[in-house]
Amino acid sequence: MSHPIFSVVMPVYQVEAFVGEAIASVLEQTFRDFELIIVDDGGSDHSMEICRGYSDERIRIVTQHNRGLAGARNTGIAAARGDYIALLDSDDRWHPTKLALHFIHLRASGEVDVSYAGSRLIDAAGRPLGIEQRPRLTGIKPHHVLMRNPVGNGSAAVIRRSALERVAFPHPREPGRTCWFDESFRQSEDIELWLRMSAGAGCVFEGIEGSLTDYRILGGGLSANMVRQFESWERAIDKARDYAPALLARYGRRARAYQLRYLARRAVQLGDGGFAVSLIGQAFAASPSILLREPLKTLETTLGSLAARWLPRRAFRALAARRLGAGAAA
Repeated sequence: MSHPIFSVVMPVYQVEAFVGEAIASVLEQTFRDFELIIVDDGGSDHSMEICRGYSDERIRIVTQHNRGLAGARNTGIAAARGDYIALLDSDDRWHPTKLALHFIHLRASGEVDVSYAGSRLIDAAGRPLGIEQRPRLTGIKPHHVLMRNPVGNGSAAVIRRSALERVAFPHPREPGRTCWFDESFRQSEDIELWLRMSAGAGCVFEGIEGSLTDYRILGGGLSANMVRQFESWERAIDKARDYAPALLARYGRRARAYQLRYLARRAVQLGDGGFAVSLIGQAFAASPSILLREPLKTLETTLGSLAARWLPRRAFRALAARRLGAGAAA
């Protein structure tokens, strides 16, 4: 395939339990004109043996030493030949009509640079958690990207290649290597790119109806991981101050509060009540206005945090099953 419509970029690192599902979900797409670029990011498990077990001519494997997710995506994008770049993390999976629906959207709306859709959350075994990310779809401005990240996760976006070229930059230490994602980020590399595209390059974001991605939620190392996630998010925001100072001056504190509230909801869902209480307190300190702007979600998060902190575990689990499931989307 010398010039496919879509290039699907899928980094692979230590995902032997999930990568087969991810590949199958691409090969089962109803829209057939694509290449699947699997980037071997130097893992040590059996992931790549599974990948090499597929014989579909649309699959290409690129091998590199470990660079992390941002670096693997850059390597995949550099190898891509399609008009549109679709990102898929190798522990997630797609609905069979995803590429077809994004193709219709991007061809019908030539001004749209990043197309995305909602996602449903699944557990490690692939079972739906009864939670969906239902993002804002239209009228997306840079402050929406800053405060809400409507794309939602790393497997939802389909990007016009010409838009990516507007934000490309040379690697700071490797002559000849082009970057789109900032490889100095090991988390929050998505929001860093979306902000740069939206606030820095004027790219247009627009979503389509439906939950077209299964986004897998994996446990482990909750508090430490969430602290690192927030630190990397703050670094992305600090970087944006260089090219969008007015945006950050107006919306930065509220964005910080929403991000902290989101993390508090994640802590509640995973049963870390003490951490959740700390996070929601920090959210109020950053911007008390979130209570007036979104009273129901903010109160629910606050009460959920308190319940997770003080209720007996069995009672809290019963409450969470009824009331807190929808909290994954900030």
